[in-house]
Amino acid sequence: MNSTSLTWRCLPFDALHARTLYALLQLRTEVFVMEQNCVFQDMDGADAQCFHLLGETAGPALVAYARLVPAGLKFTEASIGRVVTLPAARGGGLGHVLVREAVQALHGLWGVQPIRIGAQARLEAFYRQHGFVPDGPIYIEDGIDHIEMVRAA
Repeated sequence: MNSTSLTWRCLPFDALHARTLYALLQLRTEVFVMEQNCVFQDMDGADAQCFHLLGETAGPALVAYARLVPAGLKFTEASIGRVVTLPAARGGGLGHVLVREAVQALHGLWGVQPIRIGAQARLEAFYRQHGFVPDGPIYIEDGIDHIEMVRAA
């Protein structure tokens, strides 16, 4: 997948059209529930208070997504969560593009500030490439090893 051919949109929950909401929930379920074989409450009540970063191809078809969480909702700091790419679109650096876009969008929304994430521990090296550093021990969330990481302002 050529990540330069993507269109990026960052929308508040109330601006999501039904088809877009369906697509993002479908992608999150495909990866977090089906691919990772993890039964968890994806729709956790936070979506309505967040912004939603959508990476779409012409059509549009959703291939990349992240949830931008305001400070004070999940962590004291603002956060990026539900970072996901379509399995068929992987292998060409789309995940890195997604994280860069998410950091840029978050800073555009709420100003340059530290960002805290609850990353899957297996992705620690990936997030380190984007300036995130571990901040605490590994913990289990929904049966998967996670680690909190922070990116300085």
